[in-house]
Amino acid sequence: MPTSSYRIKTDSKFNSIYLRFKEGKLDLEVSTKIKVPRGKWSAKLQKINHTDEINYKELNKKLKQLKVHVENQYSTDSLEGIIIDNKWLKSNINNFLNRVTLNKSLDEKLFFTAFFQSFIDSAKKRIKHPKNPIKKKTVQHYQTTKNKIEAYEKYHGKHLKLEDINIKFHTDFIEYLEIEQYLNPNTIGGYIDVIKHVCNKALLKGYSINSEFKSSEFYTPSNETLDPYLTLEEIHKINMFNFSQDYLDNARDWLIISVWTGLRVSDLLTLTKTNLDNDFIKKDTLKTKFPVIIPLHNQVKKILNKRNGNFPRKISNQKYNNYIKEVCKEAGITNIIKGGKICAQIKVKNGVKETVYRKTIGKYPKYELITSHIGRRSFATNHYGKLDTLTLMKITGHKTEKQFLDYIKITPKEYAIKLKAYWENINFNDFINS
Repeated sequence: MPTSSYRIKTDSKFNSIYLRFKEGKLDLEVSTKIKVPRGKWSAKLQKINHTDEINYKELNKKLKQLKVHVENQYSTDSLEGIIIDNKWLKSNINNFLNRVTLNKSLDEKLFFTAFFQSFIDSAKKRIKHPKNPIKKKTVQHYQTTKNKIEAYEKYHGKHLKLEDINIKFHTDFIEYLEIEQYLNPNTIGGYIDVIKHVCNKALLKGYSINSEFKSSEFYTPSNETLDPYLTLEEIHKINMFNFSQDYLDNARDWLIISVWTGLRVSDLLTLTKTNLDNDFIKKDTLKTKFPVIIPLHNQVKKILNKRNGNFPRKISNQKYNNYIKEVCKEAGITNIIKGGKICAQIKVKNGVKETVYRKTIGKYPKYELITSHIGRRSFATNHYGKLDTLTLMKITGHKTEKQFLDYIKITPKEYAIKLKAYWENINFNDFINS
């Protein structure tokens, strides 16, 4: 039967307690790295005597539990053919005392970031997997989330265990990201979603994990999305405006094409003559690999005719993003609306000023809120309710109706105006006679 005992080997001001583990001819000994003041260790009672220098009651409790843990682990591991040596003993001591052991298989069963790294490593193998692929940007988002958790651990001076991912962690983590990293709810919500996904994977592997991550209190923060879209009147205004500068005329033409195709900017700015098929644009989308076929709107046809059958001159995503703000400003899209834009913010931390750039909700001229997503969002919003949702989803490439509806930016007042116009056009005699 295995036995465990403690002893100290030195007579310094503070002395390490060693755990000696014996079973038959097996005789192992490893430092627990728990230190006891000189003269305060009782070899006979196997405990730390009363002292004000350390929390002796808590440490005595840990030492008692550690012996039971090691002996129970031996009973399991010896039957499974695991090599029992000093390395094994050290790993089990560290594991019990919540220390990183650098043993990957042991650490990932206990520590959240260790399991998270294993999760990321598995995801990376799927980037080019033919049957179960994952996008590189998704893996990058996983890594960013892990970085945030490691920053949180450093801030609190503690390694999180899988069992620590509970409601308290949820509250503390959100508070840390809001106060220390100045992040907005939508960004934080993205990290919380990843954490819940990782927890589910740990649960599926049979690891011991706190079930509170499934609770409704472990919610995903979000704030109101105030992204604008261009109305049909505004599109007409931009289309008819005469720009004196060629780069704005070129950017305007791309913008007009985007509002009548609904293409993502990564697909939009790569269009060439090869994508034209009579009165249609054919494109295999970059993000989803989903093929779309879009009829040419009259405004798009005029742009192509103006350019001898060619699409506008190629520009980078960043230049397009910047230029269309200028386009909308010159065309008079200057009404003040509520929205969010990236602004410099001065934060004071430990007496030191720091400039951070975060999305700030406020009231701005509409052109300042225009980004490269405006075309896709405008296409979905302007056609919603006029074409069936499935047809629109086939054009935009959205896989679910929920994803598609996130792009619809009609305000409650706009819905009310539509209903008012509908009521005013109703022939009530049709109802009376029906």
